[in-house]
Amino acid sequence: MTEAAVAGTLEQAMARAARLLEREPALAIEQLAEILQAAPGHPTALRLLAAAHSLQGNLSGALAILVPLAQACPDWALVQHDLGLALQRCGRGAEAIEALRRAVALQPDLPQAWRALGDGLLAAGELAAADAAYVSHVCHATRDPQLMAAAVALAENRIPEAEARLREQLKQAPTDVAAIRMFAEVAARLGRNEDALHLLERCLELAPGFHEARRNYALVLHRANRPEPALTEIERLLAADPEDAGSRNLKAAVLCRTGDYEQAIGIYAALLERHPDNPKLWVSQGHALKTAGHTGRAIAAYRRSLELEPSFGEVWWSLANLKTFRFGADELAAMRGQLARADLGEDDRLHLEFAVGKALEDAGEYEPSFRHYARGNAIRHAQLGYDADDTSARVHHIRAQYTREFFAARAGAGSTAPDPIFVVGLPRAGSTLIEQILSSHSLVEGTMELPEVTSIARLLREQGGADGAMPYHDALAALDADALRALGERYLAHTRIQRKTSAPLFIDKMPNNFMHVGLIHLMLPNAKIIDARRHPLACGFSVFKQHFARGQGFSYGLEDIGRYYRDYMALMAHFDAVLPGRVHRVVYERMVEDTEGEVRRLLDYCGLPFEAACLRFFENTRPVRTASSEQVRQPIYREGLDHWRHYAAWLEPLASALGPALASWPGAAEGDQ
Repeated sequence: MTEAAVAGTLEQAMARAARLLEREPALAIEQLAEILQAAPGHPTALRLLAAAHSLQGNLSGALAILVPLAQACPDWALVQHDLGLALQRCGRGAEAIEALRRAVALQPDLPQAWRALGDGLLAAGELAAADAAYVSHVCHATRDPQLMAAAVALAENRIPEAEARLREQLKQAPTDVAAIRMFAEVAARLGRNEDALHLLERCLELAPGFHEARRNYALVLHRANRPEPALTEIERLLAADPEDAGSRNLKAAVLCRTGDYEQAIGIYAALLERHPDNPKLWVSQGHALKTAGHTGRAIAAYRRSLELEPSFGEVWWSLANLKTFRFGADELAAMRGQLARADLGEDDRLHLEFAVGKALEDAGEYEPSFRHYARGNAIRHAQLGYDADDTSARVHHIRAQYTREFFAARAGAGSTAPDPIFVVGLPRAGSTLIEQILSSHSLVEGTMELPEVTSIARLLREQGGADGAMPYHDALAALDADALRALGERYLAHTRIQRKTSAPLFIDKMPNNFMHVGLIHLMLPNAKIIDARRHPLACGFSVFKQHFARGQGFSYGLEDIGRYYRDYMALMAHFDAVLPGRVHRVVYERMVEDTEGEVRRLLDYCGLPFEAACLRFFENTRPVRTASSEQVRQPIYREGLDHWRHYAAWLEPLASALGPALASWPGAAEGDQ
């Protein structure tokens, strides 16, 4: 047999042994013994044999091979790595660290060697060195085929596959901080924010210098409505790199959440000096400027973004969403040109459909306007998959559970603080107007749509477990007086960052909180609750033509809107019956017709003396973060009350779904049905 044939046979035998290694290490040992008989001292065969002994738990056998092999091949990084792992498993930590340091010195791009070194240094109490090792592990993680396969699955949104791969990776290497961070991303995408936070906390406990994980942590905190700890993490990132654009951008977004718009605007301006051709930055700047009342500058920022990216649908919609803005003929033509493109992305298309609908509405072209609104809604409806039956079931459950007796049994529970004034109802029903009126009073501060009640409901849902049909309500029913008071105190503590003045009262204008009136009453029995209501066809159509950034899944179909309005009316009627006088109702049409009378009644309910400034609410310069931000900076006008009638010919599905709610809504007049 020729030398080449012998070499080929040896390579084939080695390949067979390597394949057997993971599945049947005992057979691999037999195969390798035969190879070593034929080729005594073969280095690769010896390394594989040591690995087979390790897999069978025979660490002394593995070390008996690896120690002399490492001495014979001092420049072979993989052998130093294997030796370090075997020493580590035998509890010989100092020797393991030495071997692993040799491995990474010889070959720095060994991610799992860095990880094992981090484990050893952490166990030895060398925290700074362990942090550096874990960060090096992350830097070289692209060399790990298992991690890369998981990363590709994650990038392509194949979440189940990514989750399975990462679970297996962490089963083999529980301290793989790169895998932990990716697993946190999986949890976040699945809506498991608490899991994501815990994973990232573990990641940063192991590797405090893992800046990408810290940025992820700050982002998940921000999304979980925890702005204060999010800002703390961002400041740590900026202390390490003051010019880091990602961290500065995230800081500006968090500051917008806390109502610190001027500071956020300054950050965006500084970022745009360095990145003037970034269309998304111009949009973010525009949003902050709009909310802070700098309308002209916001329009200029939006237009600059469109110069850079004419197909950017969100920007066209942001201009339309100013409500007082009017598109020119050239801008309408530009939007139609973008809609005609076959390669336009779905998200850009749906935003443009809403924007063109608004432009045509302003031009009095109601039929084509409605067609564009309908197309935009159809795209979004298909994306969300909203189920009206789920909402009806939830409302039915609440009405059955929260009875007069239920509340009587818990009388006196909760925090006694009177600070919050909750404004609830459907979107586009006048809640921003009520907020603007109340925040013009010297004793009341306006904030924004605060998500804290939703966060508490989510917390209760997690506590309730998966067994009950409605775990949130089951968990709430089980709380005693102390626990209910703690929830109220939590609410006050978590919303304190939103309060910028010394006013004793503040407004939480989250319309969807009508679903949580029971929770609000139990945890904050002295808080005020105001229900903003508007003619169901006027409100329903206004919702239909509004593209919401998030949280209003019911709003993209006329029948869904009608059913949702019916459920809302039924639920509020229930609370009127079981908690008489607890909720004060403001009907938008009455507010328009008799502004002073309605304002006086509103202030009386809130226990506030009348102040004339509440009638001049449009002079209030505070930031307003809703679709009505520009409208509430103008006096009330009656012309908009019947605007929906221009679209009456196409609203039959809404009217049919409303059913009796259309006839029984407060303020219904003859001819409105």
